[in-house]
Amino acid sequence: MSVASCNQNSSRVLTRPRTLLFALAGGATVANVYAAQPLLYAIADELDIGRAAVGAVVTCTQIGYGLGLVLLVPLGDLLERRRLVTVQAVLLALALTAVATAGSAAALLAGLMGVGLLAVLTQSLVAFASVLAPDGERGRVVGTVTSGVVLGILLARTVAGALAGLAGWRAVYALSAVLTLVLAVALRRALPRATPGAAAPRADVPRTAAPRVAAPRTGGAWAGGRSVAADYRRALRSLARLPLREPVFRQRGLITLLVFASFSTLWSCVALPLSEAPLSLPSAAVGAFGLAGAAGAAAAAPAGRLFDRGFGRWTVGAGLALLALSWLPLALTRQSLWALGFGAVLLDFAVQAVHVTNQSVVLALDPTAGGRLIGGYMVFYSLGSALGAITSTAVYAAAGWSAVCLLGAAFSLLALLAWARTLRPALR
Repeated sequence: MSVASCNQNSSRVLTRPRTLLFALAGGATVANVYAAQPLLYAIADELDIGRAAVGAVVTCTQIGYGLGLVLLVPLGDLLERRRLVTVQAVLLALALTAVATAGSAAALLAGLMGVGLLAVLTQSLVAFASVLAPDGERGRVVGTVTSGVVLGILLARTVAGALAGLAGWRAVYALSAVLTLVLAVALRRALPRATPGAAAPRADVPRTAAPRVAAPRTGGAWAGGRSVAADYRRALRSLARLPLREPVFRQRGLITLLVFASFSTLWSCVALPLSEAPLSLPSAAVGAFGLAGAAGAAAAAPAGRLFDRGFGRWTVGAGLALLALSWLPLALTRQSLWALGFGAVLLDFAVQAVHVTNQSVVLALDPTAGGRLIGGYMVFYSLGSALGAITSTAVYAAAGWSAVCLLGAAFSLLALLAWARTLRPALR
């Protein structure tokens, strides 16, 4: 079944159970990127990794994830999607098994880099769901799948920490490997074939922003490996040119970078004031505040529906204004944990509303190039997250929590200014 035929029969192809399967698989996959964070000291003690070097456990996963966004996600535009996500899931299960059985630090780090590389299956699933979505419902579908991804991120640390306490850190990766294999079978059985093909972009994307994403060849050319390799190289070149050639992609990417810089400013740094006097909270209590991000999952689906109804531009504007305002209660963290909880809910709600809408806008440029579009978009997400983490901890060490809140608010206001530029007709 081609993408075009999938779209023609999308009401039958993308049923609610299939959409929920996309969400479940996306959340379970992305959880592997964050599962190591509460396990660092246990891993370091068993494999004799120095405390100063234990950060490499997380870094290797993130490096692999960044490489996967560029090298693997674009394959969805070139290969049959159901087979691709199934193969990625099986390989991810093998990488997780390698981590669970690692006998040395080198083997562990290599396995974790493989886990990060293959965990971009999450983004392949988002692009696949977007391809199958009925016309006028792409935002709702992307929102639903993103809800699952957000929940996976939120629950990863909590579940991994609890499971490690019961059965050790290796059990976390062993169980995830089994779950990933089960999901591979479920995806293979439940999803339709979707080969690369023509699909019309959404009607509400301005003609001035029509995609210039180079389309891969299809048909007989796929019989030769040399043709596949040539198309893959062309897809990578197309991905590199997207920010230069697509004004909509460039604008939404910049907004995303700034939004996730603001997001990471909070969550990369908030443990520091919570752990210090006068609050001096234990690590379990500090981690519990991350569950406030459940509001983000609640925002995802409504934001997608608003995009489908033509309100995407204003959803982003309202979300960015709310993001900037969230730093007011967050600035009172040392005086009130209720203020922190309220501010965290506002921030995560705003971030996910903007994220889902921006994803929907970018994917609507050309559904047949969803792999490259979502892969390139998520590079901005990663860069923003890294920027917020690096700057917030440096600012906290130099000037304290109030300065961190000013930094987060500054990122938010810059994103709001970038959104204001999209009000021009050519960039909406």
